[in-house]
Amino acid sequence: MAVGDVVGTPGVDRICRSLRQLKKRTGADFVTVCGENASGVGMTPRQGEELLDAGADVITMGNHTFSKREIVDYMDEQPRILRPANYAPQTPGRGYGIYESSCGPVAVIDLIGRCNMDFAPDNPFLLIDKILKDIPTKLIFVEFHAEATSEKLAMGYMLDGRISALWGTHTHVPTSDAQVLPKGTGYVTDLGMTGPKNAVLGVQPKQSIAKFRGDLTSRYQWADGPTKLEAVLFTIDTDTGLCRKAERVDLYD
Repeated sequence: MAVGDVVGTPGVDRICRSLRQLKKRTGADFVTVCGENASGVGMTPRQGEELLDAGADVITMGNHTFSKREIVDYMDEQPRILRPANYAPQTPGRGYGIYESSCGPVAVIDLIGRCNMDFAPDNPFLLIDKILKDIPTKLIFVEFHAEATSEKLAMGYMLDGRISALWGTHTHVPTSDAQVLPKGTGYVTDLGMTGPKNAVLGVQPKQSIAKFRGDLTSRYQWADGPTKLEAVLFTIDTDTGLCRKAERVDLYD
């Protein structure tokens, strides 16, 4: 099961309150959580430990990986936190890992897109081929933290039949295209987000409205009120490593 971007304290609290229950209900053997917005932008080591203690097996990050600088040493110390593999090689942390699960070894790879992003990481379409050559496991999952739906779809089709599943993150808006691609790879363009329900990508609506009006605005704050947890469950054939089913398993207050 892959859980969408956790936003702010409401998102962290929602994971702590609901993730183990959702794992039990769905029978999920392995769970990834995108934690890069746990502090609004970035994640602290304390928040990382909270997400892991709540039932996340791996935490993935994205373009806000190092927005909280106290995360730098933690990225090297905690193997269950991944930053995009196509960041510069001298960047702290790791971009992929192999982890034990009840279904055997599971590989998780974190990539970041280049279309409409604020920087130019290495080409993820070229790097992923190199990474896959070094991974001996059948169960391989890729998170693609990207803005453009076309970039995510292109990556999905390029890896179809070569990995177990690929999901997109970053836009905080869930897509309704959870599916199994023609050659057997599970896919969804975007998981969505975990955090405030009545919000603009987790932020108080009045602040986003003010920004688009051109008003002077204060620093973004996450919205209060009900929360949601958006995720996709992939059912994998452990003999082939390919996906049998992909379905949304969202929770809403």
